[in-house]
Amino acid sequence: MEFGLSEIQIALQDSINGFLEENCSLDTVRKFSDDPKTISKEIWRGFAELGLAGALVPEKFGGSGLRILDAVVISECIGAHVVPAPFLSTGVFAPRAFADLGTEQQQAEYLGDIASGNVRFGLALAELTGVRGTTRVSCTKGKLSGHTLFVTDPDADRFIVAAQGGNLFVVDAKANGLSLKHMPNVDRTRHLGCLEFDQVIALPLNGMEKEDQVTNLIDLARVVLAADTLGASQSMLDQSVAYAQQRKQFNRVIASFQAVKHMCAEMAAEIEPSRSLLWYAGHALDERLPDAHLTACHTKAHLSEVGTLVARTATVVHGGMGFTDLLGLHYWFKRIGFNRQIFGGPEVLREDAARAQGLVA
Repeated sequence: MEFGLSEIQIALQDSINGFLEENCSLDTVRKFSDDPKTISKEIWRGFAELGLAGALVPEKFGGSGLRILDAVVISECIGAHVVPAPFLSTGVFAPRAFADLGTEQQQAEYLGDIASGNVRFGLALAELTGVRGTTRVSCTKGKLSGHTLFVTDPDADRFIVAAQGGNLFVVDAKANGLSLKHMPNVDRTRHLGCLEFDQVIALPLNGMEKEDQVTNLIDLARVVLAADTLGASQSMLDQSVAYAQQRKQFNRVIASFQAVKHMCAEMAAEIEPSRSLLWYAGHALDERLPDAHLTACHTKAHLSEVGTLVARTATVVHGGMGFTDLLGLHYWFKRIGFNRQIFGGPEVLREDAARAQGLVA
């Protein structure tokens, strides 16, 4: 049995990488820090033209109707180019949330706009992935109160918000009583925010009693983030090899030094088996296999550890240049660090996996 990407998925990768090499250079990523709204909108417009904004949107709503494994392939390309685009929130989580939990009216209202790139969603899921201190969100008579941290894509048009009890709601970014503050974040290719709710009108997503559906959505987000980390890790390895082959010390390229060879080999040895684990996680979610949740937890936890090792080792291979903005290696380094913690770090994920197996009460 051969388990790998199809010819169509490989062609999809090539198409996306070609687009990103032309439209999302490192200089473009640098500009995002100074003008995030403009740069992100331009890139997302290109994604919509390629059909990537609606990758998981059903065809009847104008999308491509692709599978989760396809989203994993796309996310790996995005991570490799450290793209500042809301693919996880708008292109993955939102369409699946409406498809799995939304009413027909909600699907008709939002899915077409997602596919066309006309609406963007942010995610406020702290109630499902880890509450910090007193940051809680409650719902009373269809209105949200409280505040939540670590909101992804805070410049979005709508937010999908998790409230106490695990219920999901859709909130307009311009709703009365809603205020947004940007949070400092080490990853300069992504922004985070804090939302404060003061009796904000929210639209509930149906199917809230189906706890497994909400769990599947969180698993999906974690696997797509793991794919982003894999792409960033592979890029850091590729950059390390290229740098080692041209950087000279003692009249020799440093790629000829055994220590440098060992470091590059170690990174490759950690990355390669992670790819098959990631592919299986996407396949398990697509097929709703019994071990899908367990695999999703282990996949993000493992890729987080692999990414941390690669980020550290690649920086060492580059020496003092690895810390400079001239090379820009820190964009990948910090993105891997962000992916490690958002929606659950390795310790939290392994505890979730243990709980799923009945090993923790």
